[in-house]
Amino acid sequence: MPKKLSVHFLPALTSQEELAGGAVVVIDVLRASTTICFALAAGAREIVPCLDIAQAREAAAKAGHSAVLGGERGGKKIDGFDVGNSPREYVEEVVQNKTVVYTTTNGTRALQTCIGAEKIFVGAFVNIGNVIDAVGQHDDIHLLCAGTDGAITREDVLAAGAMAEIVMLRHLSLTFNDQAQIAVDAWQAVTQGVHDAATVARCLKASAGGRNLQAINADGDIRLAAAINMVPVVPQLHRSDWRIRL
Repeated sequence: MPKKLSVHFLPALTSQEELAGGAVVVIDVLRASTTICFALAAGAREIVPCLDIAQAREAAAKAGHSAVLGGERGGKKIDGFDVGNSPREYVEEVVQNKTVVYTTTNGTRALQTCIGAEKIFVGAFVNIGNVIDAVGQHDDIHLLCAGTDGAITREDVLAAGAMAEIVMLRHLSLTFNDQAQIAVDAWQAVTQGVHDAATVARCLKASAGGRNLQAINADGDIRLAAAINMVPVVPQLHRSDWRIRL
């Protein structure tokens, strides 16, 4: 059976039923999926994704001293939380051997759509090679863009296009949906074959998400999010206990 690749520009454009049994990569480049990669690379034991602030506070209280409470609303750190949503905050001295309890506006919500999938991974530009190596072993591959507040985001579509291009080149008998082809077309149009961090950073800065980060003086997060294969990790969400681990 030939491999099948589907890109979904928003969680609302797919369903738990469509993703059931497949391998899914959840993409929220600016910034949840990038930050998750950095946290695990810095030695976090696990990440507990939560839908809302109250759930996150409760989970952190249960974890006790081993917990780091992180997340954002409106791009900014939530009052009373230890850290926000910047990958620059998730360093060894903060998260090593800790349980990161984490809630964001879009990324942690997108994970809920994948509850019936066989495998659930978290992907971004910073781990693109490793996550595609992992997901490429499966016959039914889904790349799920988180979007922002229910709207399609350029940065997630471009990351999906970059990932889809790799899969398509590796598997010539691949079948794919229109959103996959649109994402690849967009990626190829803006990069013109130059796939380096500087090009990706330029594209991310021009996106709505990039402009939002620049407005809160978080330009450094854009540069980190554009660093292709900087963080060679494969975060996987385990459905049994709803924890993200390497």
